Amino acid sequence: MARLLALILAYFFLALAIVGVFLPGLPTVPFLLLTAWFAARGSDRLHGWLYAHPHLGKLLIDWEQQGAVSRTSKVTAVFMLIISWAVMLNRLDNIWLLTAIAILFITIAMYLISRPEPHKAG
Repeated sequence: MARLLALILAYFFLALAIVGVFLPGLPTVPFLLLTAWFAARGSDRLHGWLYAHPHLGKLLIDWEQQGAVSRTSKVTAVFMLIISWAVMLNRLDNIWLLTAIAILFITIAMYLISRPEPHKAG
């Protein structure tokens, strides 16, 4: 039963990660990391597919081995955070909520920027 739940959660988080690629404000990498974690417990096949994927696999391997995030991923994530906050600025009237979201987004951006960039083994 635990394996089935892990598999269901892996696919759920994978769906969120894919949606996050196209939808500003929905993070991709955290959902991808959750997908990998649950896939390791629920499906060797899905776990292997994630790590063999030409784009997703590199993100996972860089994070797992080096705690690293590529410069492109950092720039994209920070850009999406800015766009997301700008959209919310135009749609929300609650200054306290906007301030809380801004603080959250700034914290996320600072954390991402502080991560090292992947280096090639050699």
